[in-house]
Amino acid sequence: MTRATVDIGGRVIGAGHPCFVIAEAGVNHGGDLEQAHRLVDAAADAGADAVKFQTFRAEDLVTPEAPKADYQEARCPDSRSQLDLLKALELSEAAHRDLMAHCRDRGILFLSTPFEAGSADLLESLGVPAFKIPSGELTNLPFLAHLARKGRPLILSTGMARLGEIEQALAVFEATGLQELVLLHCVSSYPTEPVDANLRAMATLAQAFHLPVGYSDHTEGLDVSLAAVALGACVLEKHLTLDRNLPGPDQQVSLEPGELKALVRGVRIVTAALGHGRKVPAPCELNTAQVARKSLVAAVDLSRGTVLQAYHLVAKRPGTGLPPQHLAEVLGRTLGRDLAKDALLAWEDFA
Repeated sequence: MTRATVDIGGRVIGAGHPCFVIAEAGVNHGGDLEQAHRLVDAAADAGADAVKFQTFRAEDLVTPEAPKADYQEARCPDSRSQLDLLKALELSEAAHRDLMAHCRDRGILFLSTPFEAGSADLLESLGVPAFKIPSGELTNLPFLAHLARKGRPLILSTGMARLGEIEQALAVFEATGLQELVLLHCVSSYPTEPVDANLRAMATLAQAFHLPVGYSDHTEGLDVSLAAVALGACVLEKHLTLDRNLPGPDQQVSLEPGELKALVRGVRIVTAALGHGRKVPAPCELNTAQVARKSLVAAVDLSRGTVLQAYHLVAKRPGTGLPPQHLAEVLGRTLGRDLAKDALLAWEDFA
């Protein structure tokens, strides 16, 4: 499977295109639809390309005995089990429709992560432009096949995965004829310490699979996200919260609205700074070149007929005359006119 670009909702994703920024609202709404609407507004106000939620039926996702992850236990001690925690964070079909309409009004794409087949079917019926697959489902090959058969672009997080496991997932996608896929490097630790971010793995994924590659960031702050974009991430996913002090499993690793706005601004600056990659003078340098570079000029007054020697010439600013790299070509040639001291030498000055 090789694909240089992917189109999601009219946005082209891939090298040479603007970084696609996903504000991961996730479950930071706490099950409150009004809070979910405020997250949409915060993402749109920040300039993100998409806001992403999570779609699941808790009883179809976990068993009653499933334990909470350590980070869930630390941040949600009142929930007796993972099932209890997730049931409080479900969004109904009506809530999904409501949020999608709000996203349309705000000009931001609605995305969501399905965690089981029924939720994927719901999102398909709602017309989502793509599916985001969480890292935990990467080895759930039957579920991957179910998603791929829907014919929508897929964004696959690769936290906890080895290359061989990713290769198995891609084989499932190829077997279904899937054409559009983005891989996200990810470290499934909440929060991720910068030393564990391993951003160079993005290049490894790109070289191994020849697909657009981005980064799903669980570090705190902006620095690692911006570094990922500087290294070529074509998608950046970052958690968004209204307030990090709110209860919930993901609030601590999330950006508050002002921080997301600063991140998006930084992403746009970094993306612009990456440029086209050709080593040529920028238009803004041309005036500086005229001022800062040097030209060959007469070291003394020179008469017509002078056969130029090295001591006749010197390099001085400005750079609007004959560049000094032509010195060897002009030595031994005869002047066709007088040159005053400090006059710039030109090709038409020779007899």
